[in-house]
Amino acid sequence: MTQSDDILFTPFDLGDLTLPNRVIMSPLTRSRASQPGDVPNAMNAEYYRQRAGAGLIIAEATQVSPQGKGYAFTPGIHSEAQVEGWKQVTEAVHAAGGRIYLQLWHVGRISRPELQPNGEIPVAPSAIKPEGAKTFISAESGMVDVLQPRALEIDEMPDIVAQYRHGAENAKRAGFDGVEVHCANGYLLDQFLRTHSNRRTDEYGGSVENRMRLPLEVIDAVINVWGTERVGVRIGPTGSFNDMDDANPKETFSAFAKALNERGIAFLEVIEDSFQGNHANGRHEEIIDALRSSFRRAYIGNGRYSAEEARERIGRGLADLVSFGRPFIANPDLPERFRRGAPLNEWDESTFYGGDAKGYTDYPFLEDDAV
Repeated sequence: MTQSDDILFTPFDLGDLTLPNRVIMSPLTRSRASQPGDVPNAMNAEYYRQRAGAGLIIAEATQVSPQGKGYAFTPGIHSEAQVEGWKQVTEAVHAAGGRIYLQLWHVGRISRPELQPNGEIPVAPSAIKPEGAKTFISAESGMVDVLQPRALEIDEMPDIVAQYRHGAENAKRAGFDGVEVHCANGYLLDQFLRTHSNRRTDEYGGSVENRMRLPLEVIDAVINVWGTERVGVRIGPTGSFNDMDDANPKETFSAFAKALNERGIAFLEVIEDSFQGNHANGRHEEIIDALRSSFRRAYIGNGRYSAEEARERIGRGLADLVSFGRPFIANPDLPERFRRGAPLNEWDESTFYGGDAKGYTDYPFLEDDAV
């Protein structure tokens, strides 16, 4: 197969940004920000520079405020030092010919007082402890249980929106090409969307329209900063990670996708199976079809894809692009390996979170193999 015949390597207009290929690097938490201050650093810049061959990099989930933090060593986008740190990253990616979005993140209840300003209790739509959810608060802590959060008061909602707006503004100052709003994996906006975690009885809970209210207020604020062409959203309609569920995911997420379509955002990235990447029972085609019917702009499929499945599903119109996670961790030149049909490096899961360059910037390129 020549590159011109390979659908993964046909250009694609994502909003007003032209991508050279359809192999997207999905956002991946790696917990290697410098301390104190959760500041991106030169090692982070090298990691992303190595992966600039992606059609688009969506950088790791990044807290929009100190309240939005849920894991030790994850980066933020709310301080001047963080903006300066991210500038190193965006400049390195752009110098290598790449394109990079930032993922805006508030963890909501997936946190602990040790990670919160002044030891405060983490916030959520409702005061419901996520059973089985864990986080880590230091290099020594190991994984520890998440505790019961407190429910946000209705007069706190504008501040949540303002946190995302500030993060979006800082992402622009840091030189990103756009932003993705994280509405998946059991974090704050996903918590509002789904019935299992949102038991509110005011205008932010109950009906689908009410459960969508805060996520849409956030997205409208981000659009106000970036414009529709440089904003995407990530959802995971069927993911159970962080004790998530919904009484009717097809109804909930079809309505949400329709509202996003009306706003004209550039793309919807959909985790099509569980967060852990296990789709033994197949992808949820009924929900995918409903999303594709409701959202008419670019659709990015995600979840344990191979290059072959990506080509097949793009060819059938089931996705426009595909994002890859773990394969990009172990293969900085993943698109080139796909193009050549070359073997892939295996990832070392023990180095996913925290640490140094080992398992981060030291995976070999094809040229290294040749040497």
